[in-house]
Amino acid sequence: MLSFGEKIKNLREDANLNQTELGTLVNMTQRKLSYIECGKCEPSLEDIIALCNYFKVSSDYLIGIKKGYKYPER
Repeated sequence: MLSFGEKIKNLREDANLNQTELGTLVNMTQRKLSYIECGKCEPSLEDIIALCNYFKVSSDYLIGIKKGYKYPER
């Protein structure tokens, strides 16, 4: 399974964007985006939302929640 950073990198490359361009589009520095892609930094909730909105993907996909996962009964 791909990590969050690997998914972002793949989406970015598929969109033919470099880190600086994507950072500008989602209000993030190139350095932070680089750290997120290589796993040195965890994205904030605002970062996740901005990336989901830009790439039109769900947060479940980016953070790795599997489809059909059920929470335990309480």
